[in-house]
Amino acid sequence: MQKLVILMLATVFSIGTLQAKEKEESKTPPPKPEAKVSVTDHSMRIDGTKIDYVATAGTMLMKNDKGEPKALFGFTAYVKKDTDLRTRPIMFAYNGGPGSASLWLHMGILGPQRTVVVDTDFSDNGPFKRVTNEYSILDKADLVMIDPVGTGLSHAVGDAKNEDFWGTDQDIESVASFIKQYITENHRWQSPKYILGESYGGMRTAGVSQYLVSNYMISLKGIILVSPFLQFVTGFDFGQADLPHVLFMPSFATAAWYHNAIADKPADLQTFISQAEKFAVEEYAPALMKGARLTIDEKQAIADKLAAFTGVSASYWLLSDLRVDHQAFLKELLKSKHMTVGRIDSRFKGYSLDPVADHMRYDPMTSAVGPQILSTFMDYYTTDLGVKDVSDYKVFGDVFSKWDFSHKQPNGGFMKMPFPDTGVDLAYAMIQSPKMKVLVQQGYFDMATPFFTTQYMLDHLKIPDALRGNISTAYYMAGHMMYVNPPSMAKFKQDLAAFIDQK
Repeated sequence: MQKLVILMLATVFSIGTLQAKEKEESKTPPPKPEAKVSVTDHSMRIDGTKIDYVATAGTMLMKNDKGEPKALFGFTAYVKKDTDLRTRPIMFAYNGGPGSASLWLHMGILGPQRTVVVDTDFSDNGPFKRVTNEYSILDKADLVMIDPVGTGLSHAVGDAKNEDFWGTDQDIESVASFIKQYITENHRWQSPKYILGESYGGMRTAGVSQYLVSNYMISLKGIILVSPFLQFVTGFDFGQADLPHVLFMPSFATAAWYHNAIADKPADLQTFISQAEKFAVEEYAPALMKGARLTIDEKQAIADKLAAFTGVSASYWLLSDLRVDHQAFLKELLKSKHMTVGRIDSRFKGYSLDPVADHMRYDPMTSAVGPQILSTFMDYYTTDLGVKDVSDYKVFGDVFSKWDFSHKQPNGGFMKMPFPDTGVDLAYAMIQSPKMKVLVQQGYFDMATPFFTTQYMLDHLKIPDALRGNISTAYYMAGHMMYVNPPSMAKFKQDLAAFIDQK
């Protein structure tokens, strides 16, 4: 009996010890987040000149002020071999969204490989083709493609959450911090530095340029705004605010011109654009400003002219109180043909998902181009660049609906503005760094960030007249991603190279 009791006590003690050990092991912290990169050697030819370079693809570990890990930032860097890093320019680039990875610019125009896209049409469903990119910027500058947190392979770690990075100011701070850390770890403080941002990347770039010079004393040689979105108020035409409708209207005209939806179509697009802009400013805007004071006859006259410019009936304009938002327009323009026109590039068109719907249900341009770029990028990323784990790669993170758009503008004191305008940041950056150059690249058939909206933003920058010469603009016969159009692709590279070469 005594032996039995001893045995039972020993068993209980063993079980208790085992449970205590398991409990202790359960408290063991998870492994520390670790940056992982793949480094590969490559060579290519641009205009007959051989370029040997090193590609580094993977993640960089970012830490907070306490030295605690907060994010793994995905990036791909291309650095030319056997060159003086102090004089070799370096360009940081990204797309927008917010919530978009940088594969569009990466495989579309900037990187050493590019996707062969069928312009304005849907391609066969694979296999898709990629080729050596003769329009890459690597002959002029080293290149670092960045994926902000929540896109690509970038994600929060430690106690941080992805949502901590999802906001105008949070995004600006994190990307600026990445750039500072990259140039520190890679000995690029002396390099002439450029930033290129597309779409919402324009809002990011304007903010980052100001943040870098104000907080880190990092000056930029130049920034490139591709199809930029900088002002929330002028960038959306869904409400009753008059200004966005005025700024979008010339883009309606270019889409109608392209699709032969207007009577007596002028042969020259530039002349037609000038006429549309003149009407928008001198007649359309004053009419909208009148509101209920606009007479029936005046309203009919404006509707008739809108119909003549846009190919959408006067009756539709009247039913919409002379305010048709762009998604309704893109659905209405070719509605009789059961076709929807592209938002990212209004030269594209596709069959309507719902012919009687009053707004577009999808973007034909994204559906046509997206699968080609993603497929070729993933193939390139995992084979040529040797990145192993891409199972969590995110083209579009679940970001936009959770984005904190409020912004602490540099002229706003401690108050945050509910709707961002980083045009203010851009003006401050240009004033604080008066040698910094700005290149704006804009497509005429862009309905996401219309060309007249971009021009309005530039015209209203609060900078000294002497600094306006630092801004140059280039326009293309294509849309938001103008580089899917072969002639525009060549012009894009030419304009960008000339911008970097200028003294």
